[in-house]
Amino acid sequence: MIDEFAKEYLHRDLRQIRETMLWKLDGLAEYDVRRPLTLTGTNLLGLVKHLSTSESRYFGEVFDRPFPEPLPRWDAAQDDTDMWASEHETREEITDRYRRVWEHSDATIRALAIDSPGHVPWWPRPNVKLFNILVHVLTETSRHAGHADILREQLDGSTGAAAEYAHLEPTDKAFWAARRATIERAARAAVTRPGHDGFPDGQV
Repeated sequence: MIDEFAKEYLHRDLRQIRETMLWKLDGLAEYDVRRPLTLTGTNLLGLVKHLSTSESRYFGEVFDRPFPEPLPRWDAAQDDTDMWASEHETREEITDRYRRVWEHSDATIRALAIDSPGHVPWWPRPNVKLFNILVHVLTETSRHAGHADILREQLDGSTGAAAEYAHLEPTDKAFWAARRATIERAARAAVTRPGHDGFPDGQV
């Protein structure tokens, strides 16, 4: 009983966080979903592309249930081309592939018991169970959803963890300006206390 509960609990959370990833693209112009927003080039559409490749392998090859579409070699990811979209890749191609990956992964999750064995040759301890992979993919997707939260906020100020809760988020710019000012005052007060190093070079 607890095994089925654990599998459905993890699977439900994974389904929700996948939808959040795609929601973070909604309403954005083509350039904004693609453009690098950090020094290392992190971008919204690239996160979706990366997750589709990663998830397809973890719920595919690891359990000898390969995703039926061509995928780049694992070592090709070392040049980070799975983290950004070329000018020849459309948003629709990438998001539609992600949804097809979900269908394939969900079929694997439904078909296997939570203690079904798998093999991840690139892990130090390669022999795993479906439980390990569910936790791993949920963790990775949640991590990148956090990245997407920050990127989207940088682009247009939109915040929120899921589409169904968006109406609960304050949207008044004055509200957020006041909160930011409060946090800024606290930060400045903390570094001017005796025994602290003060502001970084060039910041006052």
